[in-house]
Amino acid sequence: MAASLLRRAASGRGRCPSPAESLRRLVSSEAAPEQALPRPLPEMRPFEHRPSPYAGMGGAEILEKRKKFLGPSLFYYYQKPLNIVEGKMQYLYDEQGKRYLDCFGGIVTVSCGHCHPDIVKAVQEQTKLLQHTTTIYLHHAIVEFAEALASKMPGNLKVVYFVNSGTEANELAMLMARLYSGNLGMVALRNGYHGGSAGTIGLTGLQTWKYPIPQGEIHHVMNPDPYRGAFGSDAAAYAREVEEHINFGSSGRVGGFIAETFQGVGGTVELAPGYLKSVYDTVRKAGGVCIADEVQSGFGRTGSNYWGFQTQDVIPDIVTMAKGIGNGLPLGAVVTTPEIASVMAQKIQFNTFGGNPVCSAGGLAVLKVLDKEKRQAHCADVGVHLVERLKSLQQKHEIIGDVRGRGLMLGVELVTDRTEKTPAKAETALLFEKLKDLGVLVGKGGLHSNVFRIKPPMCFSKDDADFLVDAMDYAMSGF
Repeated sequence: MAASLLRRAASGRGRCPSPAESLRRLVSSEAAPEQALPRPLPEMRPFEHRPSPYAGMGGAEILEKRKKFLGPSLFYYYQKPLNIVEGKMQYLYDEQGKRYLDCFGGIVTVSCGHCHPDIVKAVQEQTKLLQHTTTIYLHHAIVEFAEALASKMPGNLKVVYFVNSGTEANELAMLMARLYSGNLGMVALRNGYHGGSAGTIGLTGLQTWKYPIPQGEIHHVMNPDPYRGAFGSDAAAYAREVEEHINFGSSGRVGGFIAETFQGVGGTVELAPGYLKSVYDTVRKAGGVCIADEVQSGFGRTGSNYWGFQTQDVIPDIVTMAKGIGNGLPLGAVVTTPEIASVMAQKIQFNTFGGNPVCSAGGLAVLKVLDKEKRQAHCADVGVHLVERLKSLQQKHEIIGDVRGRGLMLGVELVTDRTEKTPAKAETALLFEKLKDLGVLVGKGGLHSNVFRIKPPMCFSKDDADFLVDAMDYAMSGF
């Protein structure tokens, strides 16, 4: 069925039909017969790795047991979910040994590459010696990692708290902000995502992820989205709205403000240039602290800077991070100033697994690999090439409404009408399946799931970028 759809999509001639018309043609059982031979399939570049034969449980059985024993809230990609059994650098392999180009990196988590040898070695060596104690004893791994991480931070951001995930990091950051400021109210952005715990659900600004529970003193302000926002790229107008919200919608005092510089789950939305500088000033005048959520955009992924917030020329009071920090290890961190950190000494603040020796050794190895392999510069170089190719593709296919982001933190928004910016929900779902059949795995984001999230492992090459765009071009033919 998928191959037939691909052939039909490739055979369109004459005028370019609307995306909706194309979708009807592709799914109709009465579609016209092929008018021409199908275009050659795009080819993935050769790769030396040969996956091990897989003799484990098959995908169908895994899915059956997953439905029986795991929570029903879990979701999976694709109509027939993939059973991924092996990974190497920017590639993944299913149970049949088929290779896929991973353009999503385990939801922006695999930074250095799947099973990077340096990180595997560091984890194995530490595991052989000591898997776990806690911070009630001394161990060199946690302090070495903390020192290396602090060296990457600007200003006085020098105190590190280790946790296990981005959600935990944002929970802790919110606690710090409220304790330090003495104020309860938090300001967050619509379309932002900060986690799925009871506290961070309140910060999150997407109804898709929010349960109907009390969410505390959270104020959601307008999203400074250059593509869909009411004020376009006018950062000053959005910043004035934050000031007005504090003046009219709060006591005039707030605990803190949190934002991703590049909204990940929200569809790779880069905030309007200059926005954070104005808002940080407003929030600090209202007694609050400024939190940068770098869970997805940190560690050089944007290419232009090591941290996403640096693209806005600001220094936050608290920075949260996870995902790429461990290349897949369950690891997160909060970095703040000594002054803010001191408020946590009022009581006992402890995390059983935060700073675990194995995770610390792996996290330190990640920082070393990123430096040794110059991944920030690599992301900048490959990102420029990929954006140029995607923008050329946008000129060819009306379904592409917007190409945005930088480095290897990119989004491609699909619409049925460029003027109205109508989300192409059904078309995106169909293209998503077609790309998978071609060997390309991308993510989806945005409230309507109509944005392709392109955030691969940072070893992703220009050849990989070309294959990705060629596959998108092939899949979109006829749209």
